[in-house]
Amino acid sequence: MTGGRHLVIVESPAKARTIARYLGDDYTVLASVGHIRDIPVPRDLPADMKKGPYGKFGVDVDSGFDPYYVVSPDKKKTVAELKKALKEADTLYLATDEDREGEAIAWHLLETLKPKKSLPVKRMVFHEITKDAIAEALRTTRDIDTHLVDAQETRRILDRLVGFELSPVLWRKIKPSLSAGRVQSVATRLVVERERERMAFVPADYWDVTGTFAAEPASGADAPAFTARIATVDGSRVATGSDFADDGTLKPKAKNATVLTEASTRELVTALEDAPATVTGLESKPYTRRPAAPFTTSSLQQEASRKLHLGARQAMRVAQSLYENGYITYMRTDSVTLSGEAIRASRAQAAELYGSQFVPEKPRYYQNKSQAAQEAHEAIRPAGDHFRTPAEVAGKLSGDEFRLYELIWKRTIASQMADAKGTTSSVELTLTRNERTATFRASGTVITFRGFLAAYEEGRDATRYGEDERGDKRLPQMSEGQQLDTRELAPDGHTTTPPPRYTEASLVRALEERGIGRPSTYASTVATIQDRGYVLRRGTALVPSWTAFAVVRLLEEHFGTFIDYDFTAQMEQRLDHMARGELGRAEYLEEFYRGDGSEGPIGLKPMVDDLGEIDARAINSIDIGEGISLRVGRYGAYLERPARDANGELIEGADPQRANVADDVAPDELDVERAKELLERAKDDGKVLGTDPATGHDIVAKDGRYGPYVTEVLPEATDDSGKPLPKTKQPKPRTASLLKSMELSTVTLEDALKLLSLPRVVGTDADGTEITAQNGRYGPYLKKGTDSRSLTSEEQIFTITLEEALKIYAEPKRRGRAAAKPPLKELGTDPTSGKPIVIKDGRFGPYITDGTTNVSLRSTERIEDITEQIAVDKLAEKRAKGPAKKPARRTSTRKRSTTKK
Repeated sequence: MTGGRHLVIVESPAKARTIARYLGDDYTVLASVGHIRDIPVPRDLPADMKKGPYGKFGVDVDSGFDPYYVVSPDKKKTVAELKKALKEADTLYLATDEDREGEAIAWHLLETLKPKKSLPVKRMVFHEITKDAIAEALRTTRDIDTHLVDAQETRRILDRLVGFELSPVLWRKIKPSLSAGRVQSVATRLVVERERERMAFVPADYWDVTGTFAAEPASGADAPAFTARIATVDGSRVATGSDFADDGTLKPKAKNATVLTEASTRELVTALEDAPATVTGLESKPYTRRPAAPFTTSSLQQEASRKLHLGARQAMRVAQSLYENGYITYMRTDSVTLSGEAIRASRAQAAELYGSQFVPEKPRYYQNKSQAAQEAHEAIRPAGDHFRTPAEVAGKLSGDEFRLYELIWKRTIASQMADAKGTTSSVELTLTRNERTATFRASGTVITFRGFLAAYEEGRDATRYGEDERGDKRLPQMSEGQQLDTRELAPDGHTTTPPPRYTEASLVRALEERGIGRPSTYASTVATIQDRGYVLRRGTALVPSWTAFAVVRLLEEHFGTFIDYDFTAQMEQRLDHMARGELGRAEYLEEFYRGDGSEGPIGLKPMVDDLGEIDARAINSIDIGEGISLRVGRYGAYLERPARDANGELIEGADPQRANVADDVAPDELDVERAKELLERAKDDGKVLGTDPATGHDIVAKDGRYGPYVTEVLPEATDDSGKPLPKTKQPKPRTASLLKSMELSTVTLEDALKLLSLPRVVGTDADGTEITAQNGRYGPYLKKGTDSRSLTSEEQIFTITLEEALKIYAEPKRRGRAAAKPPLKELGTDPTSGKPIVIKDGRFGPYITDGTTNVSLRSTERIEDITEQIAVDKLAEKRAKGPAKKPARRTSTRKRSTTKK
């Protein structure tokens, strides 16, 4: 270790760089790059331990639930570097994050590095990375909080017990490779339940009338007009969308409301034609709107989704980068309180930028709605005792980092500003003619003092009922009894809509409202259910897969306790108690795992032991209607219907008719009519189109999970003795997807042979290089050696000439395939290598590179969301892991990575 005798360890390279700026040469700051060790899965245990008490879970459930830890293979190099640095240090500072996760990382570092007893070890905590905060943290160090460590370790053990006890049941009864996470399963249940509501939803039609009125006769050129919506007809309230239940009937409280139809609405409009409107009611009252509290983790994720269109995981990644680089306070918190210095900074900046009249006389203090708030002691806000304005950081931050910082800054400043003030006015108008009477109502709010709205206005999720989205408007001056001119009565039809699907933001809010999860888990929970295929994204909406339906049903019917919302929330509360030292770790785990039900829910082990028979077919079946069922199979979802003859009679002993269901068919879209269409199309599945005259093999058309295709039927290959070869050595048939313009029911043998003949040789260029036309995953294209060019239509595959192909190759390449491609995004210079960082499009998707180190992007990461700092951090973490190594063959003499706890 050079230049210092104090070793400071943090989690990330970015955090290390920022802290190092505030410490002198006597300090060396290194990064552990997250957790350095974990509980291994049983197959990775040393051979001599696989049959012992740790063999099933990596946890000894018979000795106080003692976990066995090993250093992660990709962290061995990091641990070696930390140990080397520790040998030359005279003080060790563990400066990981201040929440449970950070406390656990600090404890694992201490247990693994094993500093000499004579070496002082200090826990250093801070909630923002500024010079003053780091200096204060050095002055006020403490010991590791073992209660926080116990709470985090217990969460990890709970997840391991639930996952390893329940997941095998899913493998046996649904399909392999599924997992039942403790919190993830509950989140998946929320999404599935919402889709069930949508599937059961019955739409209802209703009509209303919007009137346009003016305070003066139509001849008045400057007469201000306004709109009002019908409220009652002949003394009866008119039903609106919110009056209907999800079964299409009126709710009990609206049973006496009048449902207008198209006919009755048009009849009413005709009857009231040219009738003047009389003002029969006026009301005006003061309007006050208070600012929203500063951001918590949950509210930040929700607002980042609404305003910046960032997913929960991406929002937290950007926030973490801002925190580690000293721009904001710690980003995992459920507290809405601000420190005294933050309140003073907010009020001073608001007065400076907007004027003293925009700041109330007394500071605003916010309280947490949840008594369980515990992750950090302050809300998310700009760092320091004087906030940098967005203009001041614009030259240092860009893209999502700048937008998120600006959002946090505005919210913090606005939280200490004055209320918005105004007046809300409402009017009731009555029209009577031809023995028909109708009332119309309108309301409008006029803001007379913007207050905090000058800085920030909180976003809102879209509401289900259109009548709730009327917006603010100004009404003209009127007096009771005054007659208004009726300019227009416009009838309008509506259909009720099903409950909206969850978005990432609304799912996080639902989890928070139920007390499920904590700030450190929201983003990972939402991301995990998508990564595991339980939930798919359609735009911003979260759509459950059919597999999710089967998993949730099995858990509901056989493990109801462990997917119950209240029980999961109570588990979080017990962990909170443990973090405060009010509950013992082993005591709680014993109750959870082996409880007999006498003092609470039955334990996990007795529930699994007494599981009984599970009807896998019933679990994996969903009734669609009219004898059609959807089945969740090993290779995807499919429809099934009993075989019937031409007269509709059941055919005894016949195989049922089946049809694959594509992944892009949302569950609520699969009604009886859609199912019949798929089953009808499936009748052509396996249809023999004819014989290939060149080979004598039958050519068939099939409907697969990923769409219709054609293939050839090959005879079974045998060895010299006539014995069939193993399946892996059987020759593979030619296969080709249908073009978008083709249908399974109409594809011909000629079409199929053309498809199977691909790639088509178009000709050769002047150098003798062959040019072919092909159909690929991303559409039709030409290929010449390693140079590929896209075609504009599928038909060109069969019609393009050599002359046309050469003309395409003579043009500058716009989009490459296998040839060298321009970078998708340029991100600046890497501070370590000094080389430019770019995002490129590789064979397996986009990746970040500085020319030496490559980091692949996950499927859920968007290129436009990757900032320079994110790229620098990812490259640094990849370098810290070292080169990927081939897994070593395990032997019975394998050396343990580290000792158990």
